Amino acid sequence: MAAEQKVARLATESNTTQATAQATDTARETLQAGASQAAKASEGVLRSAEDAMEFGRGNLEAITQAAQTYFAGAQDLGRQTLALMQQLQEEAMQNARSLATVRSIKDATEMQTSFGRQTMEKLLSETSRLQEASFRLAEQSTAPIAQRMTLAMERMSRTSPSA
Repeated sequence: MAAEQKVARLATESNTTQATAQATDTARETLQAGASQAAKASEGVLRSAEDAMEFGRGNLEAITQAAQTYFAGAQDLGRQTLALMQQLQEEAMQNARSLATVRSIKDATEMQTSFGRQTMEKLLSETSRLQEASFRLAEQSTAPIAQRMTLAMERMSRTSPSA
């Protein structure tokens, strides 16, 4: 009976050794798979963070470009408005000198009416031109931000799950 016990004990030890080896192999494979998945996940997170930083940098550049365009355009519009006011003032002074030389009230009335009409026509025309320039400036200065918003919407639609 001692031989049978020895054989049974050897069989048990052999099964235990094999089971231990299999368990060790399975644990190693599981750990390696987990480490590989963790590495892939961390690469994805790092890539996403880099993408987000790059996108934020692009947004800041767009805002800077929009502000520069706006301020340069606003200065130009201011100069144009000032030039118009100076021109109107010079014309008013010239017409005042002309009025000083008239000999009758009828001539003065006609001259003043003509001056008023010319001034109004010029003022309306120049105001329309300045208004159009203001609209163009608004479009130009908001264009970089609108482009970034479009890009953001495109990126969101690519990354969002389909319905």
